[in-house]
Amino acid sequence: MQNMEATNNVTLKQPPNIVSTKDMLYIEDMLSWNLGAAKMARDYASKVQDQEIKQGFEAAYQMHKNHYDRLLQFLQNYSKNNA
Repeated sequence: MQNMEATNNVTLKQPPNIVSTKDMLYIEDMLSWNLGAAKMARDYASKVQDQEIKQGFEAAYQMHKNHYDRLLQFLQNYSKNNA
């Protein structure tokens, strides 16, 4: 199958403003994965004594929390703009 971008000489700068049911289910899964990973990293960080390892878990916590927050913000903005 040919690449649509190459065939039409069109470059999409951002995804279309349409979120399908399948997209929403995938985003819901991503929220769950990131929330679970953030909680796990925070829990592990509270249990280790080595400061370097603790910092690694805290960094992982922050990364997953940021991903969760960005996904949630996207969903809130999308629902507000498409209500």
